[in-house]
Amino acid sequence: MTRVLVLNGPNLGRLGVREPEVYGTATMADLRTAVEAWGEKLGLTVDVRQTDDESVLVGWLHEAVDAGAHVVLNPAAFTHYSYALRDAAAQVTEAGLVLVEVHLSNPLAREAFRRHSVVGAVATGTVAGFGTDSYRLALEAVAARPGRAGRTGGPPGEVLGVDSPENLTRNGLDGPAGAPPRSGPRPSPGDRPGLPR
Repeated sequence: MTRVLVLNGPNLGRLGVREPEVYGTATMADLRTAVEAWGEKLGLTVDVRQTDDESVLVGWLHEAVDAGAHVVLNPAAFTHYSYALRDAAAQVTEAGLVLVEVHLSNPLAREAFRRHSVVGAVATGTVAGFGTDSYRLALEAVAARPGRAGRTGGPPGEVLGVDSPENLTRNGLDGPAGAPPRSGPRPSPGDRPGLPR
């Protein structure tokens, strides 16, 4: 099975308590349970972790490179300024592994300081604004890329709008970069039976 480290940065251990109007009411334990179930359904072995410590998060990204594990990363506040995290994330995609930056909220719809990601330019793609479903969509992106590697697709830092087939294609998640969208109807995420919500 494909191994995926699902890494969460500072303050995400406070999910369910911290600003539930922004981040929702699910706790980190709830998120872990959902991610593990989604991973199992997708044939992925997931390891969900959370830390408030930048150096620990950097170490986990190094571990992903050494172990050949793909990464779903919610860098939280480190998104906006941690060049150490950015450089460690770059090592993941440079090793030919997938790294999906994920956010519960949509940083582009929030305060100006949240609108810039130093990680986005080295990530394979970004999923943001779908609450805990952002993690499900990120895992689906990893699962859909067997044998695919690194960062492909649109310009660095482009936000992946997973609800749009054109965006999936433009970001290299549905065929080669620049390929036309698949023809025919596509199932929406809500049409996929058996995935927990």
